[in-house]
Amino acid sequence: QLQLVESGGGLVKPGGSLRLSCAASGFTLDYYSIGWFQQAPGQEREGISCITSDGSTYYVDSVKGRFTISRDNAKNTVYLQMNSLKPEDTAVYYCAAARASRCRNTNGMDYWGKGTLVTVSS
Repeated sequence: QLQLVESGGGLVKPGGSLRLSCAASGFTLDYYSIGWFQQAPGQEREGISCITSDGSTYYVDSVKGRFTISRDNAKNTVYLQMNSLKPEDTAVYYCAAARASRCRNTNGMDYWGKGTLVTVSS
């Protein structure tokens, strides 16, 4: 069974950090580009970061300099290190995989995880 499972979400105070993990099972991530997507309450799901199959990384402006995406193909896992968290980062975070060498938007992803909730609040 092909699946992605996110973990690492939780409640954190403003300025704090979390590391999200996206673990794949049933397939290898080596040839996939992986995106992290954010869906805040009442908002549409949007991509915030992506890492291509060759390791190139991309970030939207709102997280640039605060979030870092990385991949460990040996562990079949992609990470999102989130630092300097803000209340506006509160959202469900999803990872998704695309069998492609380039990042894709929400509609172009092949597999999705079920998400992990991040709440940033004092």
